[in-house]
Amino acid sequence: MTPRVMGIVNVTPDSFSDGGRLGSAEAAVAHGLRLVEQGADLLDVGGESTRPGAEPVSETDEIARVVPVITGLRAAWTGPISVDTMKPAVARVAVAAGATMWNDVTALTFSPHAPAVAAELGCDVALMHMRGHPRTMQADPRYDDVVAEVRDWLLARAEAAMAAGVARDRVWLDPGIGFGKTAAHNLLLTARLDALTATGFPVLYGASRKRTIQFVDPTATDPGDRLGGSLALALEAARLGASILRVHDARETAQALKMLAAVRAAI
Repeated sequence: MTPRVMGIVNVTPDSFSDGGRLGSAEAAVAHGLRLVEQGADLLDVGGESTRPGAEPVSETDEIARVVPVITGLRAAWTGPISVDTMKPAVARVAVAAGATMWNDVTALTFSPHAPAVAAELGCDVALMHMRGHPRTMQADPRYDDVVAEVRDWLLARAEAAMAAGVARDRVWLDPGIGFGKTAAHNLLLTARLDALTATGFPVLYGASRKRTIQFVDPTATDPGDRLGGSLALALEAARLGASILRVHDARETAQALKMLAAVRAAI
């Protein structure tokens, strides 16, 4: 099954790849609609950077960033919209504005009320693995078995969400490429993504423009120069069963997936 393409709409001044580029709600809405034209099946709107070393953002500021964008997108488009936030209060107002998924990098651990809020909202919930916090997560991360530990932790978070009332078919798992992991961890998690897809939960995979690509190709110091690596990782994730690919480059990813499907159909 061909995965869906999730286009990234960052409404932040400090995201690692495109921070500050979308300086207004209007520009962000236009960018999101352009991603849809280019092949994105759903959009992920975020108002707080979670890059390594990022500083936290207040609920008030985050809401002021994401809600006008979600409202604008919903007025022009009927497709699924995700809000990328760890804060239940932000998720609540985002869903009220038209979001249909809560994409949480903390897997509903930021607040003790988060699982109950997710159940109350009734939206899809993407649970991502992150060791530590954005400010500290890349300070010498270590695992005995990164694949098993990430899988088991995510399954525990899925159980916690469902115990709070989130429907099983609303739960998505994300291995958290680049979040509290070395490049070697990221590559192994990608190579063994089938360990996560085998759980039966749909998997969201996001490695677009991330620094792991620079680890393999040291010349790719600028995130904008990592398209080839991003596509290679996306196609491998698709081969191993990912259901959603979270990307900056919707057109190129959609085209690569179409070619992969065409090659498979020719056999």
